Amino acid sequence: MTADTTTELFEEHRSVLMGVAYRMLGRVADAEDVVQDAWLRWSGGDRSEVREPRGFLVRITTRLAVDRLRQIKARGETYVGPWLPEPYVTDFGDTVADGAERAVLADSVSLAVLVVLETLSPLERAVFVLREAFGHPYAEIAAMLDRGEPAVRQLAARARRHVDERRPRYDVDPARRRDLTERFLDAAAGGDLAGLLELLAPDVRLVGDSGGKARAPLRVLDGADHVGRFFVGVAGKGVPDVSVRMVELNGGPALLVLSGGKPDTVVQIDADGDRVRTVYVVRNPDKLAALATLP
Repeated sequence: MTADTTTELFEEHRSVLMGVAYRMLGRVADAEDVVQDAWLRWSGGDRSEVREPRGFLVRITTRLAVDRLRQIKARGETYVGPWLPEPYVTDFGDTVADGAERAVLADSVSLAVLVVLETLSPLERAVFVLREAFGHPYAEIAAMLDRGEPAVRQLAARARRHVDERRPRYDVDPARRRDLTERFLDAAAGGDLAGLLELLAPDVRLVGDSGGKARAPLRVLDGADHVGRFFVGVAGKGVPDVSVRMVELNGGPALLVLSGGKPDTVVQIDADGDRVRTVYVVRNPDKLAALATLP
């Protein structure tokens, strides 16, 4: 295998490896570090007996991500306020032709699912990601994680049950979700409380992530009136030199608020088709830095 071939093969599978690492970690920088470590092992190791490069690279990436996740959990860091995953650009484009596969990939990278995955053990999370998002057979997952297949099946069942019990499930047409996002933007930007209340479910929740580094609620806001008045208050204060873009993040439409051309806030909604059920607001500047490079 020549050096050019080695690089080409890795680059061919980079997006898959990044997808695995991000779903495992919920942090773009950590996922990029894991993929870089996978490259170093791939390029510097003995590849003479590798028959299936993709499977080999996914195995390396998964093991590295498990190790990284264990390190993160062992540090036991205290986070100020609610925690949300780092927003991740997921424009599948023409890389995923099948609509059902696209829906599965989008769901597995959604903020709601990633928040639940954060409560799994590293091995449970790895099994869930490999099985549910990427469809690997149990036997392959067992080999990747150096575990017996019965144990992997138990991990998969436990993880699936845990996720199903804790995440909301709304089967919303993407076009409908985008329309609700645009209407939400119009009402919120205009400080239109009546318009917001028409869009918000009575039991809507707002989850804000600032990490203590920007202004955002330090607890979850519950109820349409509280959430609506929060956005009316934000509109009243204004953002200097503000502009808003619709972007594809974490498998769905999101609002990227820019101040002076720099990322200031990401807002994304979950809806049941007619009403907004959850509003996610990410303001931690560390989690928005990567979005500055969006074209």
